[in-house]
Amino acid sequence: MLNGMSTFRHLLTAVLALTAAASLAASAPASAAPGIAAEAAAVRSADPALVADDWVWPVSGFRILTAYVAPAHRYGPGHRGIDLELFGVRTIRSPAAGFVQFSGRVVDRDLITIDHGNGLVTTLEPVTSPLVAGDRVARGEDVGIVGDGGHTPAGGVHFGVRWHGEYINPMVVLGGVPRAVLLPCCA
Repeated sequence: MLNGMSTFRHLLTAVLALTAAASLAASAPASAAPGIAAEAAAVRSADPALVADDWVWPVSGFRILTAYVAPAHRYGPGHRGIDLELFGVRTIRSPAAGFVQFSGRVVDRDLITIDHGNGLVTTLEPVTSPLVAGDRVARGEDVGIVGDGGHTPAGGVHFGVRWHGEYINPMVVLGGVPRAVLLPCCA
């Protein structure tokens, strides 16, 4: 039987391989998107606690502006999350149950960080929230509204996920690409 550290290294290697594959998939045609779900299923089988089936998107009515791009090394360039363009939505919800780890201003933007247990932590920014560290949140519970600042276009939100301190592609915990919703075109 593997000891805890060996298991952690094995899972971390799987997650890093998955994020690299997902980054390539993000630049591939839409037909490649099902590969992310298959990779997430592989990680799920390696550690069922890593990927919860009950995660939800932090918003509804959105499109992905910028996909996750894994850095080549810990301090290398990359995009450690997903940027979402929102369609008429301002309320942000918790993607899974957990506890608020931080809520407040960092440099030029408000953000909220939620610890979901099992080493999984999400950060949503810019998000202004009345919650404070230690507050319990339920899956899908409103945690704040879109704020100003940060690198996303006005009215957008950045959604990042860390597992044991390392950034992973949020698609892993969400189970893949969201279902397409057709919006009215021209009014």
